[in-house]
Amino acid sequence: MPGITLVALLLAAVASVGIAVYGVRLARTTSDFLVASRSVGAGWNAAAISGEYLSAASFLGVAGLIAKYGADALWYPVGFTAGYLGLLLFVAAPLRRSGAYTVPDFAEFRLGSLRLRRLAALTVVLICAVYLIPQFQGAGLTLRILLGVPGWVGAVAVGAIVIGTVANGGMRSITFVQAFQYWLKLTAVALPALVLAAHFLRGDRVFDTTELSAAGADWLLPGGGLGGPHPMFQVYSLIAATFLCTMGLPHVLVRFYTNPDGRAARSTAVTVIGLVGLFYLFPTLLGVFARLYVPGLVSADKSDTAVLLLPGSVLTGLPGQLLGALVAAGAIVAFLSTSSGLLVSIAGVVSTDILRGRIRDFRVAALVPGAVPLGLSFAVASLDLSRTVGLAFAVAASTLCPLLVLGIWWRGLTARGAAAGLLAGGLTAGTATVVSVSGGVPAHLAGGWLTAVLSYPAAVSVPLSFLTMIVVSRLSSGQPAREVGRIFVRMHAPEGLGLGADREPGLRQP
Repeated sequence: MPGITLVALLLAAVASVGIAVYGVRLARTTSDFLVASRSVGAGWNAAAISGEYLSAASFLGVAGLIAKYGADALWYPVGFTAGYLGLLLFVAAPLRRSGAYTVPDFAEFRLGSLRLRRLAALTVVLICAVYLIPQFQGAGLTLRILLGVPGWVGAVAVGAIVIGTVANGGMRSITFVQAFQYWLKLTAVALPALVLAAHFLRGDRVFDTTELSAAGADWLLPGGGLGGPHPMFQVYSLIAATFLCTMGLPHVLVRFYTNPDGRAARSTAVTVIGLVGLFYLFPTLLGVFARLYVPGLVSADKSDTAVLLLPGSVLTGLPGQLLGALVAAGAIVAFLSTSSGLLVSIAGVVSTDILRGRIRDFRVAALVPGAVPLGLSFAVASLDLSRTVGLAFAVAASTLCPLLVLGIWWRGLTARGAAAGLLAGGLTAGTATVVSVSGGVPAHLAGGWLTAVLSYPAAVSVPLSFLTMIVVSRLSSGQPAREVGRIFVRMHAPEGLGLGADREPGLRQP
């Protein structure tokens, strides 16, 4: 099996690099590198967004958590998908009409504060860096399980491909790559799920509550939580993080700047809902089959490996090996696609907010910030992939989501209020993330509310961020009413009125 798996992994990597090289030939200007010259259609963009959004947590982690925790873990795929509905309703079109390129660019456009722009830039870099760490960890885990190589090999291999691709081709290049990677990931998760479903039905087996429960646990029933104290708090916090994070993920938001106009941004969001919803049907099935066929992996706390080893555990001979190799290829492109999107977001912010915004600056910004999370992935504690990603999502939901929602829809938001909310939500969720990835709560403090909040902080940090922005804005002075009115007309007026003319990426608002 290692031989077939190695061939599949190499083919997936070579195909991704080959498409990236083709894209490099089309990337000539700074605008190509940063926003693909704002010329990506809704269909291509939706596939690319789905490709980078469906990360290792989606491909491996969701199925593993469903196998491990049952009904409550279904909130992961439901929240990941439903988040795009909020993005469609509240953010996508106004954000695109603003003419901004990055979230920091939008912050200065909306509130006229250079300090707020810098704080938003720091927030973007931190979110993307935290999100990159589990991608590299997952790559190392995958190659270690499948090929028996040391964990650092997979992390370094994925890191090298991602940094090279982004530095040489930017957004123009990875758009083609990520669209291809979505369809490969969908095939790699759908085909094994459908084959295992046919195998299950052909065996004349029926779902049995006893089989699907371990040690008497009510796996099929909601309310058990995700391990640890205060299970219902965990569930509600997970819902808040997954439903709101999409409106604060920099690598998703930057994609809407590549659409030609607000109408295309809305169409992109609608298409993404369909593509992501279709994908998540299959990890759910695989999670159920993992509970049935490889319960030993679940009980041994190796739920992330369940999807990788499931086909070979159920089907003997060449069919099982081929399906296992396909799953492995899908897992690798999951790491590649999400890491590429995150690194483009970091490089775009660093090159335009710290450096001078040239192509050379973009490449430098891709090299250094890409290497730091790679190094951290060897040092921090390894959690379930979806758990680690969930922490990054909690930070995004607690910072950039309130900034964008209130900035787009509430005229009363001020620069001081936005900065206070970013700090309050970011420090709360960020502290929880640092504690979790550095080893967790000390033993003498574990087991109570502190453990629950630090493991799932969004239920506290998201309301705190919104409330802080509102209260501090009420107590501070903002922009003149006429200026705010002009900004709101630009964001909310229909296309064709000439009120949202695009600026060159990297140029700051006067």
